[in-house]
Amino acid sequence: MTDRRIPLAGVLGHPIAHSKSPVLHGYWLRKYGIEGYYIPIDVPPDELADVLKMLPRMGFKGVNVTIPHKERVLELADHVTDRAALIGAANTLIFRDDGKIHGDNTDGYGFIENLRQSAPGWSARSGPATLIGAGGAARAVLSALLDAGTPEIRLTNRTRPRADQLQREFGRRVVVYDWVQAGDAMDGATLVANTTALGMSGQGQIRIPLDGLSPQAVVTDIVYTPLDTKFLMDARAHGCTTVDGLGMLLFQAAPGFERWFGQRPVVDDGLRRAVLGE
Repeated sequence: MTDRRIPLAGVLGHPIAHSKSPVLHGYWLRKYGIEGYYIPIDVPPDELADVLKMLPRMGFKGVNVTIPHKERVLELADHVTDRAALIGAANTLIFRDDGKIHGDNTDGYGFIENLRQSAPGWSARSGPATLIGAGGAARAVLSALLDAGTPEIRLTNRTRPRADQLQREFGRRVVVYDWVQAGDAMDGATLVANTTALGMSGQGQIRIPLDGLSPQAVVTDIVYTPLDTKFLMDARAHGCTTVDGLGMLLFQAAPGFERWFGQRPVVDDGLRRAVLGE
């Protein structure tokens, strides 16, 4: 007999049945022969604080956090990284041995690593980046691009006040373009990223002219259902290198898995196929 506990991790959300995270982490657990489990946990907002207190006692090493809890967990964590505080949300929690909860946001990391793998010729420092959207995902992407050295970020959003707020928070390298002038923000950009839900199944499409977009630009979309959005197809027809949004989901999961299970995982084609159900 031994008192060693099998490591547990999971994902908290409400609802949670749609999450691809259990498939993703389950693939890594099997690949590396790790004796552990990753569990989806449906937690209503009014039960979040109580659940977080209980999970470490049950053997959980940490959890991912998704809608609608990503902002609230900042208040419940004992320590929050600077990037999570700046973004205003956490997607990864680590339960320390002393019982403290450490909160981080790895979405921006996932965005950058997806580009580095899928568009190896791209460099954040090579020129301006254009971001479509000013929501939570945009905050994570904006923070990551600034940290990576992007000289200018052109931000456009259907409601300008939200973009203006991000400009005030993130500084002078952020330039806001009115939605009706979004096409002008493409001129000379080396990276264009859709950080909105536009283009997702059941949502409307992005209607921004791409005439000023350079064929040398990299165009990416955080949407991965469908994997190949109309926005990406239009950019590819324009001659651009395109990067789908699935890799961002896969890479953002890696830091948490390493902390919880002690193995740095690799994002490969086998993982993509598993998450896509192929």
